[in-house]
Amino acid sequence: MMDCKGAAALLRGWDDILILCHASPDGDTLGSASALLRGLKALGKRAWFACADGVDEKFAYLFAGLEPPAQPPAHVMSVDVATTSLLGELEETYTGKIELAIDHHGSHSDFAREAWVEPTAPAACELIYLLLAELGVALDKPMADCLYTGLTTDTGCFRYSSVTPRTHRVAASLLEAGADAAEINRKMFESKSRAQLEAERLVMESLAFSCGGRCAIVQVPYSLYARTGVRESELEGVASLPRQIEGVMVGITIKEKEDGTIKASVRSNPPVSACAICEKFGGGGHPFAAGCSFEGETMEGVLQKMQAAAQEQLP
Repeated sequence: MMDCKGAAALLRGWDDILILCHASPDGDTLGSASALLRGLKALGKRAWFACADGVDEKFAYLFAGLEPPAQPPAHVMSVDVATTSLLGELEETYTGKIELAIDHHGSHSDFAREAWVEPTAPAACELIYLLLAELGVALDKPMADCLYTGLTTDTGCFRYSSVTPRTHRVAASLLEAGADAAEINRKMFESKSRAQLEAERLVMESLAFSCGGRCAIVQVPYSLYARTGVRESELEGVASLPRQIEGVMVGITIKEKEDGTIKASVRSNPPVSACAICEKFGGGGHPFAAGCSFEGETMEGVLQKMQAAAQEQLP
């Protein structure tokens, strides 16, 4: 395990760098990759990113004006990736080839040759901010927008218990560098398509309670996307809805993927550990936000397993 200085020293000696994001990319993995990509280019290095899934339209601004280099990558690293299974279809290609991992998950597995992991950081973008400073990169507005996007999305607009004084200091520095916080927060938290609203309505119709009302579960069948026209990325925020119900300590969202894989996203309130629930099925994440996947299972079967696992963790 290395620190910020060690990660910076590695990157100073590299060129032709590929930055891997996790599948079903969120604002933090994309914000981290785009900010680092811009920082490396500012240092005169060639770099690009790769993700198993496409970048949603609402995140397109993160990569505006950037073009991939013609050269193949000589070095491969990852940002905000806790385990290689989160790389999706890229896992087979890059497993064993990742030289540096920068991450903030407590459940981070030892898959890279070198790693800088800080589980106390609420977002990987906070680490990328420190890394760019260590590299001597002067933040410009596009970099600040990228970093602020990851910071605000992974902290729920600075509402989560993982937020620290350092987080707010970093956010202040990003504002000073020109980050358009108001517009970014509007895009991330206050703008929804009609298809998204209809899909969320149907998802909430599936709401079921267990464990004496302390566990709430919703389901997202794959057919929902064709029925409503919603994009999968637009339902990223659904995972937080069940936990918002008064009296609920564990909120579980079960999503069916196109290939039949079932993904469970868990959000919990203290003292219940979402990570402990998901680790039971080979997943992981943060203490109060985690996930896991199932293959060859039905939605109902996963629901029963997740309910039982939640019951074990409830006080």
